[in-house]
Amino acid sequence: MLLCGHMRPDGDCLGSQAALAAVLERLGKSVWIVNPDPVQPQLDYLERDVRFGVFKGGDLPAHDLAVTLDFCELSRTGAMEAALRAARSRKLVVDHHLFHGEPWWDACYVDMRASATGVLVRRIARELGVALDARIARGVFTALVTDTGWFKYSNTDAETFAIASEIVASGVAPAPIYSAIYQRNSRAQPLGVARALAALEYSGDGRIAVVALPLPKPGEAELPDGDDVLDILRAVGRVEVVLFLRELEGGQVKLSARSKTEFDVHRLAKGFGGGGHAKASGATLTGALEDVRARIVAAALAQLEQVEAAPR
Repeated sequence: MLLCGHMRPDGDCLGSQAALAAVLERLGKSVWIVNPDPVQPQLDYLERDVRFGVFKGGDLPAHDLAVTLDFCELSRTGAMEAALRAARSRKLVVDHHLFHGEPWWDACYVDMRASATGVLVRRIARELGVALDARIARGVFTALVTDTGWFKYSNTDAETFAIASEIVASGVAPAPIYSAIYQRNSRAQPLGVARALAALEYSGDGRIAVVALPLPKPGEAELPDGDDVLDILRAVGRVEVVLFLRELEGGQVKLSARSKTEFDVHRLAKGFGGGGHAKASGATLTGALEDVRARIVAAALAQLEQVEAAPR
């Protein structure tokens, strides 16, 4: 069996893969994990439990079933897309994101109400009669805490807390996982956050916070992950929507959008070829940073007016 993730796999993707691999191996299955990109340093503790392969081109490992976790759009596998489409294996999607378009899979298990794909993996383990062990528990817990912002986002529900409680009762200590994910930043990270915040502007009478971050100049700090910036700006009382635009190499711009009201950032991101959730979405656009910024802000302002005009 082959487990596949999306580009720049996050904690939900990697944690769900680690947990499902452990479940399947307990059932006597041979499992490969292959992703388009390597494991992020803050999640490297998961590599104690499972080997994460990185796609280098060519054919995928021999398999009869490919399970894609934490995404529905096959394009999110980047360079792996052609190989996955060419593989004669059956395809199963396990995910909690919205999907638009024609299904490309043979079967799917999608629940958009689930706080994380890891929730679905826990349900699968239960239905298969596989009890929690340390590997499964660490993977599922990683998925939960990263996709709920350590249980502070609006997607956190009773099932999330119940699974987390079950995992902690099984012997998994939250503190080392928190430390591994959130307390191993480089010395450059605060400087990168400072550089991003220096570019902050407000729009829509202060309800939209916008950061357009260009590529770093020589000597400036890189900021590969904008979660710290998003959290700081989302905490501003009047802000309803945060738009973080980061310039990439090759003339592209990465959008990360967050909402704390009824504003649907998935709808916003979808208009630019992206997707995600109503409260957290993203997209990658081609163009100059300032041009992309103008287009995104104009679309966000127009959508904000529609939200205000909608009957309550």
